[in-house]
Amino acid sequence: MPCMSLSATEIRRYSRHLSLPEIGVAGQEKLQAARVLVIGTGGLGSPAALYLAAGGVGTLGVLDFDRVEESNLQRQVLYDTASIGMPKAELARMRLAALNPELHVHAHQTELYAGNVQAIFEHYDIIVDGSDRIATRYLVNDACVIYRKSLVSAAIHRFEGQALTYVPDLGPCYRCLFPQMADGVTPNCAEAGVLGVLPGVMGAIQATEVIKLLVGFGQPLIGRLLIYDALEMRFQELRAQRRADCAVCGDHPSITAPQDPPGFCTAEELRRVRSISAS
Repeated sequence: MPCMSLSATEIRRYSRHLSLPEIGVAGQEKLQAARVLVIGTGGLGSPAALYLAAGGVGTLGVLDFDRVEESNLQRQVLYDTASIGMPKAELARMRLAALNPELHVHAHQTELYAGNVQAIFEHYDIIVDGSDRIATRYLVNDACVIYRKSLVSAAIHRFEGQALTYVPDLGPCYRCLFPQMADGVTPNCAEAGVLGVLPGVMGAIQATEVIKLLVGFGQPLIGRLLIYDALEMRFQELRAQRRADCAVCGDHPSITAPQDPPGFCTAEELRRVRSISAS
């Protein structure tokens, strides 16, 4: 029976989704109506954004301030050799729009900081954090709690990946698990190395979580920190609960507005001192 709410092109493109009872026409319409922001279009953001675009998320934002470096190409699958030296966000927008012309894709070629986070986040429903700096992860987490945005976060290091989903009022946030951590505590990918396919696994998990949240099926990683060990090819999870003393989502929060953590570079500072991209 023809579907009147989707075009013939969309029916063909999303036919495998439409065959799933958990998604179907109603679920695909939810994906088309959704607005998702991917922060960082590097190792994690590349596969996450590609799968969200392929899956039909109607409005996608991609945020990154970096330009493509040759060392990125080992894992950042949005780019190719001809991309070296070009801005990541705009290249990501072009690649995603070419993959699925039905979408609205917006490039944010900027560094995220306390002064612009609200203006950017207000246009999106779910935030996907693929950033490579701990300070940025805290800023993203805090803004999601304060502005009541769902967050799908992931991180990678050498052969290990972690993923966590936050939904307002339903579970712990990133600060509940990691109350305070400074940049530089964990060596970045340039210093420690990273298995090239690792962010592909974790980015695909992030995209899966987003689709589940948007359509409303399955069990998302709320209150569960998923850990992937590529060396042992093993997944495990740690259960977590919201901390009553959490600085941002606790009973008496001390963080009530997004702030740039110590050591965080503002956009102006970043123009003067560029760090090596680690994701």
